[in-house]
Amino acid sequence: MFKSGFVNIIGKPNVGKSTLMNALVGEKMSIITPKPQTTRHRILGILSGENFQLIFSDTPGFIDNPAYRMQKTMNSSVRGSFEDADLLVWVSEFSEPDNSLEALHESLNTLEIPLVLVLNKIDLLTRDEILGWIERKRNIFPNAHFFAVSALRQTQTEDLLTFIKENLPEGPEYYPADQLTDRNERFFVAEIIREKILLQYKQEIPYSVEVRVESFKEDVTTSGKPIVMIQATIFASRKSQKPILIGRGGSSLKALGEASRMDIEKFLTSKVYLELFVKIRENWRDDEHSLKQFGYEG
Repeated sequence: MFKSGFVNIIGKPNVGKSTLMNALVGEKMSIITPKPQTTRHRILGILSGENFQLIFSDTPGFIDNPAYRMQKTMNSSVRGSFEDADLLVWVSEFSEPDNSLEALHESLNTLEIPLVLVLNKIDLLTRDEILGWIERKRNIFPNAHFFAVSALRQTQTEDLLTFIKENLPEGPEYYPADQLTDRNERFFVAEIIREKILLQYKQEIPYSVEVRVESFKEDVTTSGKPIVMIQATIFASRKSQKPILIGRGGSSLKALGEASRMDIEKFLTSKVYLELFVKIRENWRDDEHSLKQFGYEG
């Protein structure tokens, strides 16, 4: 009997959804930073075995009061994850109030598929805190299944994975067994650069920029070794952000390029030549055309 299905992961920003998916799949599919709203797009991570195929979907964090059209679109992708899931995993943390995701409670309680509530970051909690959290949530979601894990330390994640395998329906192999994701290399290169922006810059800068890979060409060096030539553009939403991104004498952009290139080389297992450019795209987060161009709509 072959089991397969779509396991969609939802939750508030910065609760560890991406860390959990990476732990379950065994590969780094989603970028991870300490900052909220790191994930912007739904990303599939595919785990295949002899008699199963699990397709995990890491969704953006649900935002209660979206300020931009981009955030509304991200919320729509979370709601859409209810429709195509065979099993839904809601990741939470202890400090999250019981009315968190209240706008989704009715939908969660009327699901006809298994709902799993996961308390993450248990390495920071006592046993009584864990049990108390489960008891409170069980009163709100009586039909849910509960797991307490540390995605970062991969504590109890194997038990969660076993439960998911056992509770998926019989189904086909949706993807080739050696495929790990639905995204291409360009997407992950852009995500690596955006991850470094989140880590390097402060305040609003990381949230108001978008990265697009303009050129991706495989070549060879003069000594005959393979090299990937990449050109990427960082789009800022205001003119005042461009000098901050570039830095004095180009120092900030150079540091960003170096940090990005090192991780891209690890990802591609190849030498990389990376060129970064900064352009202004005024208020792109509220612009329908820009959002479609960057893959948020349509």
